[in-house]
Amino acid sequence: MSDVSIFNDDNRDDHVDKEILSCYLKKPYKSFFVFAGAGSGKTKSLVKLLLELRELNGQAYKRKGKKIAVITYTNAACDEIMRRVEYDSLFSISTIHSFIWNLINFYQKDIKVWITKKIEDTLADLKEKQSRSRDLNNSTSKERQRKIDKASLRLESIRDIKCFVYNPNGENSSIDSLNHSEVIEMGKDFLLKKPTLKKILINSYPILLIDESQDTKKELMEAFLQIQREYSLEFSIGLFGDMMQRIYTDGKSDLLDEISGMGDDWLRTEKIMNHRCCKRIVDLINKIRIDVDGLQQNSRLDKALGNVRLFIADKNINKEKTEDIVAQKMVEITGNTEWKSNFEKLILEHHMAAKRLKFNELFEPLYEVERYKTAILDGTLKELSFFTNIVLPLVDANESKNQLEVMHLLNEYSLFLNDSNTNLLTEHLSQMKCSMEKLLQLWKNGNDPSCYDVLRIIWNEKILEIPSLLKEVAFESIIELPEDDEIILAWKQVLKVPFSQIKAYSNYVAGRSGFMTHQGVKGLEFPRVMVIIDDSEAKGFMFSYEKLFGVKNKTQTDKKNEIEGKDTSIFRTKRLFYVACSRAEEDLAIVIYTENPQVVKTTVLNVGWFLEKEVEII
Repeated sequence: MSDVSIFNDDNRDDHVDKEILSCYLKKPYKSFFVFAGAGSGKTKSLVKLLLELRELNGQAYKRKGKKIAVITYTNAACDEIMRRVEYDSLFSISTIHSFIWNLINFYQKDIKVWITKKIEDTLADLKEKQSRSRDLNNSTSKERQRKIDKASLRLESIRDIKCFVYNPNGENSSIDSLNHSEVIEMGKDFLLKKPTLKKILINSYPILLIDESQDTKKELMEAFLQIQREYSLEFSIGLFGDMMQRIYTDGKSDLLDEISGMGDDWLRTEKIMNHRCCKRIVDLINKIRIDVDGLQQNSRLDKALGNVRLFIADKNINKEKTEDIVAQKMVEITGNTEWKSNFEKLILEHHMAAKRLKFNELFEPLYEVERYKTAILDGTLKELSFFTNIVLPLVDANESKNQLEVMHLLNEYSLFLNDSNTNLLTEHLSQMKCSMEKLLQLWKNGNDPSCYDVLRIIWNEKILEIPSLLKEVAFESIIELPEDDEIILAWKQVLKVPFSQIKAYSNYVAGRSGFMTHQGVKGLEFPRVMVIIDDSEAKGFMFSYEKLFGVKNKTQTDKKNEIEGKDTSIFRTKRLFYVACSRAEEDLAIVIYTENPQVVKTTVLNVGWFLEKEVEII
């Protein structure tokens, strides 16, 4: 670690930008790793480097058809970086899934061979396990048989496929599409085993910059590092990351150790400033990470002290009321009335948000479908988008008597109003008005109709074209999937839920609910943050705040993993806690629901994370 005592101003990290630029001032280029904690301005450094590289290499690269590649963690981060570099075609800025697909999608014959073998291997394994089952009628065997049937059907279907497709942001449900994990695994295999693809990579992208490198898929990170070792004179990698912010298990946990063992063609440097958080928050996150890696940040001289408070409550308390009380207490503590309504709540899991915002009956069945997980979280699931992007705006516009918006939506999505026959158009408008009145009757006298009820009126009145899957489930118009298919079963449950859950879900995915997950806010920042911790509402086992705060004991597996230097739920939870707390710019309130409030208080005071006056049991 650097000796920070020689610095005394807010620009003490300026040397980092100069050091990483120096990697490209002469050939062969060096590779680098910038180790940077929360709020250190690594995106600013990344963009500054891109603009400087444009001055150095832009014209030459464009003449030769080369690009500088940037891999970021989210589509939002891609959009922000593209905006900052003025959408210059010199830069290829994408998520890891998009980047890999753009590299491999021309290898269609190889993709077919690879995916065929993958399915055959999976089938062989499933059939072998099924042959050893003592009871083919138990739930495990039935589920395994369902997987065997689906894999067999897919294997048979792909024999005639000439071109596979993939959408990095979609559910990829068609028979000719690949799923997210297949693209990543295939990308790793192709990069390591196909010399031509390696050449394409280094010739097309001589410089590859990776943001949030600690959470980039492990197998792909290892492939990139291996190629850099093989072609160090032609291929440079620049990594920006913070191992304390590694919150997913599929990242490369030993990334820093591996880079430390690299040769002199790698630069390793670090940023020690936190430009985001007030002094008290920086002090807290420094204490959270001190026994993990020792990295400590400095807050800006022009930052206020800020406020941190920890509120501890019994897990069986009324939680919504408790959080209202906490918000009011923060108004009194800070003197800032923005705490009445304008702050961000960070919860542990999407399930918790769905439960709090009352759309869990809609969310949970769909989230259980593996291929839907990405699309349901970013709002791109086609069938849900029909409800959220067409039906909901149409109903809202009609209720608010915004006829201009109603006509706009109907003109775009109604089959009737696309009729070119002018004489029929007037008749259709009259019919559509009557149909819309029937639809709105569903909400009369405060009623909350089911999604099926809404769909039935739309179908009977022919108001909109309904996605085929919804027609199959609701009206059995064309059955293409088996009755027990998980997708059919999920949608049968969803169509029973009240339509109000569509609106609640829509507000959540659009960021209008005031709720986000601890994981989902990485890279974001807010003036006021309430971190809500409630293990009892979490469905997963990857994190345990009750263990972190001393309420539950470590398991034998935890102790064994600690001795062997492996990751544990406590280490993962501490990193997640660091990420959540470090989102706050000015004020931070932490609400913990627990089995034993007094133990939590004793633990946090003993480790020195909080002062006595900052902790309150409700």
